[in-house]
Amino acid sequence: MTQQLLAIDQGTTSSRAILFSRDGKILSLAQKELMLHYPQKGWVEQSPDDIWNDTLWACRDVLKDADNVAGIGITNQRETTIIWNKNTGEAIYNAIVWQDRRTADYCRDLKSQGHEEMVAGKTGLRLDPYFSATKIAWVLDNVEGARVSAEAGDLLFGTVDCFLLWHLTGGDVHATDATNASRTLLYNVVEQCWDDELLTLFNIPRNILPQVKDNLANYGQTKEGVLPNVYTVGGMAGDQQAALIGQGCFEKGMVKSTYGTGCFALMNVGSEFKRSENQLLTTVAYRLNGEVTYAIEGSIFVAGAAIQWLRDGMEFFSEAGGSEDLAISVPDNNNVYFVPAFTGLGAPYWEPEAKALIMGLSRESTKAHIARAALEAQGYQTKDLMDAMNADSGKAPEVIRADGGLVANGFVCQFLADMLDVPVELPKITEATAWGAACLAGLQAGVFDSLDDVSQVWQLDRRYEPQMEAGERAALYDGWRAAIGMLVK
Repeated sequence: MTQQLLAIDQGTTSSRAILFSRDGKILSLAQKELMLHYPQKGWVEQSPDDIWNDTLWACRDVLKDADNVAGIGITNQRETTIIWNKNTGEAIYNAIVWQDRRTADYCRDLKSQGHEEMVAGKTGLRLDPYFSATKIAWVLDNVEGARVSAEAGDLLFGTVDCFLLWHLTGGDVHATDATNASRTLLYNVVEQCWDDELLTLFNIPRNILPQVKDNLANYGQTKEGVLPNVYTVGGMAGDQQAALIGQGCFEKGMVKSTYGTGCFALMNVGSEFKRSENQLLTTVAYRLNGEVTYAIEGSIFVAGAAIQWLRDGMEFFSEAGGSEDLAISVPDNNNVYFVPAFTGLGAPYWEPEAKALIMGLSRESTKAHIARAALEAQGYQTKDLMDAMNADSGKAPEVIRADGGLVANGFVCQFLADMLDVPVELPKITEATAWGAACLAGLQAGVFDSLDDVSQVWQLDRRYEPQMEAGERAALYDGWRAAIGMLVK
């Protein structure tokens, strides 16, 4: 009987469960869209109840006909912060999403006090609202009674993976994995532990924090009655690291770039921690058997979300695929540039209060030029990251393995290859993030014997070769740099 693997993929815009076969074939998929709430300018929240209930529904739906599930892997939107009562399971405030900017002033104050060097040396990250620590501090300081309850031991903190695991196990397990812990600003990625100096800086009590495990571990059993049967949760990883695993990027220098709500490019840099010198992040790629592999990461906050805005906010087209039709209906961008800084600028600029910009409009401009500019922005933003990544590593990648919803857009993929001057490869297993989580569960359950075993499943679906002349590439990128220059101080 073919062994099956369940991946829980809880993302920014949807909660999904996917049942895979050992060779990566999707046997069943269930998904619910997840609403984002914007209670104030710059604030982004979600309902923790919706996150759990939608995930539970999706899991039950795909498992109703499953007969040989070897294990469960969880992957999740990272940095999103939830604090809940450990006695009732009820969240004391909405989930504060990774895109949220409410703690920008707090981060700026900490920088002005000279703390960023220490923080970066321990975490590989920057003092930015993106990460979890300032979100935790905000909840403890702004929800009535929260800090007192936390210090009394009644509250728990977790990123979404941790929150789901706690509920799946009926409250028996409060744990996270090394990749999600590495995104909190509280975890020392060199010493692999929660760091007292960081906890003191952000005034966060240690007792609310989860245990940190390897990405490949026995995370416990699902509580009887929660799912159709009792299953072992055998692996967890943040979404971008899960995609790195799903794309088989286990060799030093390999790069994957995921185009979902945002865009995140990770380069495997091996077992030695090295801080980025070019405004990128150093993060845990995965930790197996206690051994850490690191990655350099470039984080772009808005990728597919810009296309959603054109569809839903501006009504340029009714389906996301309409963006490609508009883009190819004109021969060029007519000097229109779109910087989609709806939630500030991430790497390599780190301007949390930057605003989105459309530049170069003229009487000849049409919505086709704006749509094309939004898609071209993905190439420019990725080139920003790759130039910084190449400077950090001293070596340009030979190929980029790309995934995420936006790579269904052929225009985007070709423009990426053209701007990066590197081939872009798409895998046959398009659900790379969920597949990475499934692979971890499979390794834990013995479905796979090793990382080599996992990497052999990866197969090429389509390859985009660079076609653009160097002069055209340089001219287009100069226009992008001019647009960015209007936002970056």
